[in-house]
Amino acid sequence: MRAAIRIRIILAASLSGLLMVLSGQARELSRGAMLSASCAGCHGTDGHSPGSIPDLSEKSPEFIRVSLEEFRSGNRPSTVMGRHAKGYTDEEILLIAEYLGQGK
Repeated sequence: MRAAIRIRIILAASLSGLLMVLSGQARELSRGAMLSASCAGCHGTDGHSPGSIPDLSEKSPEFIRVSLEEFRSGNRPSTVMGRHAKGYTDEEILLIAEYLGQGK
């Protein structure tokens, strides 16, 4: 079952990439952009939250980095962010913070 799901995900991602290339809209994604894509599920695309989840689009890279480090260490209370942040290395946290905080 898991193998079938993985194959479907890989095929869907491959097809999406191919369509982007064929449509001329393909662009190289930075590692920070790829890591930050998982944040969009709750915080919105590029950190622009559509609802009650905190909007990250106006936060500085420093604020985002420190917040993620505090969630990861448990020094900042959270419901789910602590679990998410524990999966990131220092380098990944920095890349996410730089990407989401660009232009601040």
